[in-house]
Amino acid sequence: MNLGSKIRTITDFPKKGIRFKDITTVLKDAEALAYCVDTLYEKFKNKGITKVIGIESRGFIVGTALAYRLGVGFVPIRKPGKLPAETLRQEYQLEYGTDAIEIHKDAILHGERVLLHDDVLATGGTMEAACKLVEQLGGVIVGLSFLIELSFLDPRKKLSRYEIFSLISYDSE
Repeated sequence: MNLGSKIRTITDFPKKGIRFKDITTVLKDAEALAYCVDTLYEKFKNKGITKVIGIESRGFIVGTALAYRLGVGFVPIRKPGKLPAETLRQEYQLEYGTDAIEIHKDAILHGERVLLHDDVLATGGTMEAACKLVEQLGGVIVGLSFLIELSFLDPRKKLSRYEIFSLISYDSE
């Protein structure tokens, strides 16, 4: 499948100068969505994964389908204040300022083998923060999966300790 042909690029969103990679066009296409879930499943099915973790919010969509396919549980990582029980929080740097994400403290048992999933790997800051949360809880990170990787932003530098698998990579804007 030519997944790149299914991804829509929106110019100047969410701000001027950004070329946003929109996955809603993949999600509405049953064949493209199945390709994404099935390809990720084939890549990770023999890795002993016990949980899939998705990052808010687009990481939830394919992440839950992948967890179902792998026969494991799903854990959401969310923006602050969105999870109802006791959480761990991790701040991370943005281009201008900081942001944070949270996970329930009881979401992962010590030694569980986890796959973290998000829709797009850009600078790697959010995923790096998510990895820190998982490791604080004693999780073993088996891999990081993405639909899209913006390799021209060099995100793998921040995440060099982990196995990264992306369905499509963009070498330039």
